[in-house]
Amino acid sequence: MDYKNPIEMTCIFPMKWIIIQYGKQRSFVKQVSGFTEPFVCILETGNCEGKEMKCISWNVNGLRACVGKGFLEAVKALDADIFCVQETKLQQGQIDLELEGYYQYWNYAEKKGYSGTAVFTKKEPLSVRTGIGKEEHDKEGRVITLEYESFYFVTVYTPNSGDGLKRLDYRMLWEEEFLAYVKGLEEKKPVIICGDLNVAHREIDLKNPKTNRKNAGFTDEEREKFTRLLDAGFIDTFRYFYPELEGAYSWWSYRFQARAKNAGWRIDYFLVSECLKDRLKDGKIHSDIFGSDHCPVELFIDMEAYNIEER
Repeated sequence: MDYKNPIEMTCIFPMKWIIIQYGKQRSFVKQVSGFTEPFVCILETGNCEGKEMKCISWNVNGLRACVGKGFLEAVKALDADIFCVQETKLQQGQIDLELEGYYQYWNYAEKKGYSGTAVFTKKEPLSVRTGIGKEEHDKEGRVITLEYESFYFVTVYTPNSGDGLKRLDYRMLWEEEFLAYVKGLEEKKPVIICGDLNVAHREIDLKNPKTNRKNAGFTDEEREKFTRLLDAGFIDTFRYFYPELEGAYSWWSYRFQARAKNAGWRIDYFLVSECLKDRLKDGKIHSDIFGSDHCPVELFIDMEAYNIEER
C-alpha cells in the first residue's frame, strides 16, 4: 500500500480486540495469542469520515412468489447497502433478477424448492464463501459469508426444528457448529450475522409464549442455544436499542389472520460482535412491508473500510 505521511503506533494489547484511532480513522486489530512484544501498526493518515451502512434481511418464503408481490419495489425503496434474503426456494437459473448497482451471491439447496439464501451488495467483497464447511449442513444452502476489509458479513437461514420437533436433535448440532464457525471468523475480524434464526429468544419476542413453550422456535433447548450465542460475544441489535419493546414481530402465520391481529414472533435478527457495539445506530422491523409471511428487518451501523498492516 502507498502510505502518505504514515504514523507508527506501538500498542500492547490487554484484551482480544483493540480499536486504534488516529483522528477520525479507526481500525480493529486482533490480539495475537501469546504475543508479548509490542505490536507495530501503520495507519494511513487523513480525515476518514464514518460510513453509515444500511443492511436488510428478509425471509421471502419463495423468492419467485415474492417478486410477484412487490419484492423489487421493496428493494428499491429500502435502498440498502447489503440486502439479504433467506428461503429463496430456488435452483440456479430459475430466476434472473435485475438489481442495478448490486453484486449478487447465491447459495442453493440440493433439494428443489427448499431453503436457499442470497446476498445483494453494493460493494464487492474481498471474498465469498457458501456454507460453513460441514457437508451435512451445506447441502441445504443456508449460509453465505462475505469478507470485507474490516469485518465478515454472514447471512443464515437456521433449520426449523419441525413439526413434533422431529429435527430438534439436528438443530442442536447445527447450533453448535454454526457457533464454532462464526467464532472462527471472529478470530480474524468482527462479524455481522443476519437472517432467520428460527427462534424467539424471550417471552417478549412472541405474542403467545405460554401456549408455544414446546413448539418449534420456542423450546427451552433452542432458546438456550440463542442465549449461548449472545454469551459468546454477540449482540442482538434490535434488543440493544429496544430492550423491552412489546409487539415487535417479524413473522406471522398465514392462518387465523395472525398478521392482522399482530399475533407474531420475532425470529429474524441482526447480531454483531461485541466490539462493534459503539458503531450501532439503529435497528428496525419493517412490518409495513408485505410479500412474505416474514417482513424485512434492518440494521443501521457505522462501518468504514480500514487500512492496516502488520509487520
